[in-house]
Amino acid sequence: MKTIIVGLGNPILGDDGVGWKVAEEVKRELTSPPAPLLLGEGSEVDVEFLSLGGISLMEHLIGYERAILIDAIATEKETGSVIVSRLSEMSDHSAFHITSAHDTSLQNALRLGRTMGANLPEDVTVVGIATDHIYDFSEELSPPIAAAIPKAARIVIDLL
Repeated sequence: MKTIIVGLGNPILGDDGVGWKVAEEVKRELTSPPAPLLLGEGSEVDVEFLSLGGISLMEHLIGYERAILIDAIATEKETGSVIVSRLSEMSDHSAFHITSAHDTSLQNALRLGRTMGANLPEDVTVVGIATDHIYDFSEELSPPIAAAIPKAARIVIDLL
């Protein structure tokens, strides 16, 4: 199944960059011998690092059967908790990089894309890392968020 893994966030906004860090760890594990999957052209899995949402994010999902999105999320859960949810089960409203204040939610963008004939994944999973500091300028993650990276990466690999 052709799969895209997308690390979302902004790596210079502290904990908001956790999606990128988890995706980097997943990519490192998938390319280390003996790798269960090969990455790159012609492979079944691609890993991308993006700072966008809505229609722009939807465009990156075209041609894939499955997508795994990794992002910092605001939640009542303990900081550093890892939450896994299908996009179809999530509220359809603005939430960090799943949408953009300047266009539409990813759910709406996917519906629009399908209406226009785009080949988009039905299976979209969100791996969220609970955080409450996403707008602090820093390239470092807070300790509880950094500690969540191995667990979140393992979850993503297990989803494959």
